[in-house]
Amino acid sequence: MSAPAIRRAPPPRLDIETDVVVIGAGAGGLTAALAAHDGGAEVVVVERDASPSGSTSMSSGFIPAPGTNAQRAAGIADDTPARFEADIQAKAGHRAVDHLAHLAATEIGPALDWLAEAHGLEWQVLTDFLYPGHSRHRMHAVPEKSGAALLARLLTAVETADIPVVTNALARTLYVDGDDRVTGVEIARPDGTTEILGCRALILACNGYGGNPALVARHIPEMAEALYYGHAGNTGDALHWGEALGAESRHLTAYQGHGSLAHPHGVLITWALMMEGGIQVNRAGRRFSNEHGGYSEQAVKVLAQAGGIAWAIYDARRHAFAMEGFPDYRDAIEAGAIRSGADAEALATATGLPAEALARTLAEVAAYQAGTETDPFGRDYSGKPGLEAPFYAVKVTGALFHTQGGLLIDTNARVVKRSGTPFPNLHAVGGAACGVSGPEVSGYLSGNGLLTAVAFARVAGREAASTQN
Repeated sequence: MSAPAIRRAPPPRLDIETDVVVIGAGAGGLTAALAAHDGGAEVVVVERDASPSGSTSMSSGFIPAPGTNAQRAAGIADDTPARFEADIQAKAGHRAVDHLAHLAATEIGPALDWLAEAHGLEWQVLTDFLYPGHSRHRMHAVPEKSGAALLARLLTAVETADIPVVTNALARTLYVDGDDRVTGVEIARPDGTTEILGCRALILACNGYGGNPALVARHIPEMAEALYYGHAGNTGDALHWGEALGAESRHLTAYQGHGSLAHPHGVLITWALMMEGGIQVNRAGRRFSNEHGGYSEQAVKVLAQAGGIAWAIYDARRHAFAMEGFPDYRDAIEAGAIRSGADAEALATATGLPAEALARTLAEVAAYQAGTETDPFGRDYSGKPGLEAPFYAVKVTGALFHTQGGLLIDTNARVVKRSGTPFPNLHAVGGAACGVSGPEVSGYLSGNGLLTAVAFARVAGREAASTQN
């Protein structure tokens, strides 16, 4: 299959004509399609897979947002876009692009309320714990609490709106005129045939480049050998097209990692276990970090351990908590990933960890919890009960989830040229666009991926529709 291409010429033919073409049927693409449709535009979504899944289905499906109806219904009345923006910038070391952090923080609440009111999505706010870096309970999820369920509900909304989603359609070539206006998209079918869709606006919602080993090695070499827990189709097409067009890109070194992927089962283990009091130890049975620093940067710390392996250790209280609230954790149990032991010695036998070292580590953590000693990694143990036997454990590794850098967009979600002016009808959302995590893995605030997918998508769809009027 040929590489993504730009043709600065009129399309040789048009098989279909529509107002807005959206490339990618994840949360960003489907949200953008709904927004463009609601703005009065005719929309077609093209998706490379036989059925939409992508990174959205592989995610937890959690979206942070302030000031929503769901948040107020949960009794949280003091969260604001300004507070959320401050949290975003604090986690990013105040290096997120200012106008993007502001855009995400101000647009996401209205976007979730609109999806609920206009398209029937039901939101619940997770109030059991605070994710790292968030100063308020603002993480939203559909009732099933999974990314697959979020995508299914968005697909239902798109189908209800009679928006066509063309599957098995790999977008390869963009046709662009002399004014840098996209006029058509060529898609390739599995049988080798092609079709050309004429459009008046194009929205890139095809995520980042995590599935492209060469780009990963170039921009984030520390993750070149890491397991990639994202969609294989995220090969950087938006970045390739943008570079060929002369678009500005930003923060290509940024990404979301995760330090708690069950190994070798490949099941995500919720970081809530750490936030609720769990710990991580290496193969020597020793802790190696502050587990409350953030699950994204923890990926690098886990991969630095022998064999790139760690064990998450917790107790029956946390086990029951995860069982009740997280479908992925129940999947991990069914996969046989979870070990247990009546005491430290039994847990050492179940995991193969050195018994003496593990017992010493658990005793040290108990002292930190009691306040008789200070954690050398700087973790604060106050506010949560200590670990008590019986104990549970799961072997984990660090993984690359998705990239956070991409094409720079303006406040209308239009892709910006290197000259500083926007393309007239080219938009980017989610992983195709520069995110709000700054330039490093440590800048990722929980939920930033779906935050920019949904917030930027509503803006892009609204603006793409406005160009038709």
